[in-house]
Amino acid sequence: MSKSGALDLASGVGGKLQKEQVLSTVQRYEKYHAHHGGDEEERKANYTDMVNKYYDLVTSFYEYGWGESFHFAARWKGESLRESIKRHEHFVALQLGLKPGQKVLDVGCGIGGPLREIARFSGASITGINNNEYQITRGKELNRIAEVDEACNYVKADFMKMPFSDNTFDAIFAIESTCHAPDAVDCYKEIYRVLKPGQCFAAYEWCITDSFDPLNQEHQRIKGEVELGNGLPGINSMGQCLEALKVAGFEIIWEEDVAVNSPLPWYLPLDKNQFSLASFRVTAFGRFITRNMVRMLKPVLFASNYLIRSICCISKGFKGSTTLQCLFFFKSCNKKSGTRKSIFSFHTVFFVFFFFLVVGMTVALLC
Repeated sequence: MSKSGALDLASGVGGKLQKEQVLSTVQRYEKYHAHHGGDEEERKANYTDMVNKYYDLVTSFYEYGWGESFHFAARWKGESLRESIKRHEHFVALQLGLKPGQKVLDVGCGIGGPLREIARFSGASITGINNNEYQITRGKELNRIAEVDEACNYVKADFMKMPFSDNTFDAIFAIESTCHAPDAVDCYKEIYRVLKPGQCFAAYEWCITDSFDPLNQEHQRIKGEVELGNGLPGINSMGQCLEALKVAGFEIIWEEDVAVNSPLPWYLPLDKNQFSLASFRVTAFGRFITRNMVRMLKPVLFASNYLIRSICCISKGFKGSTTLQCLFFFKSCNKKSGTRKSIFSFHTVFFVFFFFLVVGMTVALLC
C-alpha cells in the first residue's frame, strides 16, 4: 500500500484523462466487450487502445484498494494479504536466481510494485516496460519515494514490440500482465528475443482451466465479465499457454498447481464471508460502502457511472469463480548449451479490477 495517502491518489483518478473525457472513455472501453456488442477479434486488433483506456480509469483505485502490486497470491494461514504478495514476488526472484549487477526486465510493470520489491530483495537493476503513460509517471514518483531511482527505471513501449536489442537481459519476469497480449505466441517470442541465451523468464499468467465449457452459456457469461472487468482481449486455456511457450522456444521443466495446495484460497480477500480490518477495502462490507458511496455521490464524482458498473462486474464474476479458478506455476528451461530458459506461473484470477472507495477516499476526491 502506498504511503502517499488518499489525497495524492485522488489526484490521479482518470489517469491522463480530463474530467470531461472520462464517461466517453468508459463507453468506448465497454463497447470492446461482448456484454456491450464487442468481440474478441476487435479487442485483439485494438488491444493498445483498450488496455490504455482500462488502466487510465482504474489505476488509482487499484493502488488505493489493493496496494502497489496489482496481483493475487497463494496464501498461508496466519499470513496477511500484503505478506503473501511480497512472498509471491520474492519467490520469483529466488527462482530466477537474481543477484546484484544483473540487468532484469519486468514485462508489463504497472506502477512498479513488484519491480521495487524484487529490486530491494535481490539487489538487481530492473527496467519496467509499460505502455500506459500515467502508470509510468506514477511509478517514477513511487520510485523516488522508495529511494530506488538508481536501481529501477521505466520504458514506455508496447511489450509486443520491445525497443531492446536481442539478448539484452539477464532475466525477465511478468506478473499478471501478458494476459493483455493479443497473441500469446508472439508475446513470448518477443520476450525470448530480448532474453540472453541460457537465462530465465518467470511469470504469473491467467488462464482458463479444463473445467471451462465453451458451450456452457453461464461459463461464457463469466468469462465475458472477467474480460470486461480486467481489460483482457481474451483468456487462453492452460494448454494454449503451454503450447505458446514451446512454440516461442521455451521448454517446460516444472509446473505446479499452487492453488490446489494453498492453505488459503487466492480469492480469500474478496470472499463475502471474509472480514479483515487490515484489508477492509477489499472485504464485502468495504465494497458495499464503496458501491453505495459512489451511488450517493454520483452527481459530483465524475467516474461514478464507471465505478458502479465495475463494482457490479466484480461481484458477478466472483459468484462463478469456482468454475474456472486455478493457480499454476511452470518452470521452463532448455538444458542445451546456448539456449534460453524460463519460469512460468499461470493462474486464473477474476477480479484484479479493484475499485474500493471508503469514506476517506471519497472526501479526498471531493477536495
